[in-house]
Amino acid sequence: MGKMIVLTFEDSEETIFQRAASFLADELRIEVVQQPVSPSVLSFHGLEIWQHHRRMLRDRKDVLLTRLEYGTLVFLASSPNRVFTQSQIFEAVWSMESNSCHSSVVNVIYNLRKKIGPDSKNPTYLKTVLGIGYKFSTNNVGE
Repeated sequence: MGKMIVLTFEDSEETIFQRAASFLADELRIEVVQQPVSPSVLSFHGLEIWQHHRRMLRDRKDVLLTRLEYGTLVFLASSPNRVFTQSQIFEAVWSMESNSCHSSVVNVIYNLRKKIGPDSKNPTYLKTVLGIGYKFSTNNVGE
């Protein structure tokens, strides 16, 4: 087996890397493999989640979130309109098995709704899907 080099770079450096890899590929037997990239900024009407900076902006203003609130928001917003059970959210964000996760997830969703939407009783983004769980909704946002 040959040697492996793992490089990371900013988006602005990608062109330089592509040129260098092309040049080296002609001289050496190398294979350029790109890891699938998730967007570093999740952007929705009035809401931005800067994943690499662990920041959330609502109407361009910083919103302070706890670790669990931020993790829950990123987990749901990374798969818009997909429904997750409380157990799935708990296991993904808390990194624990979900023996009795109900009140933990409900409390975090409640707090997030207060922080990211104008009306927590009529949530804009975090929707309850009765009998199943929650989803991050992009439907009817900004209308």
